[in-house]
Amino acid sequence: MKKNAAVGVAAADREDLRADCGSCFALCCVALPFVASADFAVTKDAGKPCGNIQQDFRCGIHTELRQKGFSGCTVYDCQGAGQKVSQVTFGGRDWRQDPGTARQMFAVYPVMRQLHELLWYLAEALTLPAARRLHAEIRRVHDAVERLTHESPEAILEVDVTARRMEVGELLQRTSELVRAQVPGKKKNRRGADLMGARLRGADLRGANLRGAYLIAADLGGADLRTADLLGADLRDANLAGADLTGSVFLTQAQLNAARGDAGTKLPEALSRPAHWGPAA
Repeated sequence: MKKNAAVGVAAADREDLRADCGSCFALCCVALPFVASADFAVTKDAGKPCGNIQQDFRCGIHTELRQKGFSGCTVYDCQGAGQKVSQVTFGGRDWRQDPGTARQMFAVYPVMRQLHELLWYLAEALTLPAARRLHAEIRRVHDAVERLTHESPEAILEVDVTARRMEVGELLQRTSELVRAQVPGKKKNRRGADLMGARLRGADLRGANLRGAYLIAADLGGADLRTADLLGADLRDANLAGADLTGSVFLTQAQLNAARGDAGTKLPEALSRPAHWGPAA
């Protein structure tokens, strides 16, 4: 397969990993719990429908979530797991019309969410030319995880997610090393570092390992994060104004949604500018 064709196939892999709330039975608003805090105005138990869900499964305060105290909802991204469970696993039978499916559906959803997260990372790895030598192995693992998402509810609940995460994690680590090796010189290793509130404005973080780093409220304004590994980095309230994230690896929409950016923030092609950031330049 030629390079351009391979990238095209990998990009197509991610089309089903984008949330389509109109095809979901509001599973994130029912299956998951939340606690009254700065992110949520009320406490809700897992399996209990949020009081803002309408009969058509849409959110009654969608355009006012932040103003109403539900900013946590605006940063969440199921990566397509919601519509997969709703339309594929349960064949379009919703938990209201078929209450007998509810308990199992709500249990399957978080498992599917984790599998879709793994698929997102694997699909991204397949778009990275620097990791071409690993693409055959990545494709094999990607397709195996994809097949799991099409299994029966009972089979999905039996999936050993921890084992899958370990297998995928090893591949992603190797991928990251190949990508970051393209940057000459010694790269910063801040894996798991506590960088909360850190002043990193204008920092050259090309090729840096920021996996799992705590970057809450960090100032990354104007920073160069090209080819930086951001897998699992906590970017809540981080300032990304004017930062260059093009070419960064394993960044997700949820991470962007939780951060603050502006019209000058440069993003990877596969991700969207959060609405609360304002328009692009």
